[in-house]
Amino acid sequence: MRMLRWFCGHTRRDRVRNEVIRDRVEVAPIEEKLTQHRLRWFGHVQRRPPEAPVRNRVLERVDNVKRGRGRPKLTWDESFKRDLKDWNISKEIALDRSAWRLAINVPEP
Repeated sequence: MRMLRWFCGHTRRDRVRNEVIRDRVEVAPIEEKLTQHRLRWFGHVQRRPPEAPVRNRVLERVDNVKRGRGRPKLTWDESFKRDLKDWNISKEIALDRSAWRLAINVPEP
């Protein structure tokens, strides 16, 4: 946001809302872009053959690891499952690259 504010000639002291800055520069919200990149990586991993090392390490979780006290950290697996649920997308679409790219595309305003 600092770069976008600099683009528009505003500082934090001007008290201009982030949504106004993003609309003026025509940029999508960063949260949606991060979700898009996470889902794009998931699609890439899904299309790899089952014996590929990246697929074995990313999609298969080790459950016998002792975790520390407090709230468990959000794993990559949990985050992309939440993204799939929020965006109402199924895992099977990832096997078709063109349909997957259309499903996870975040249009610029």
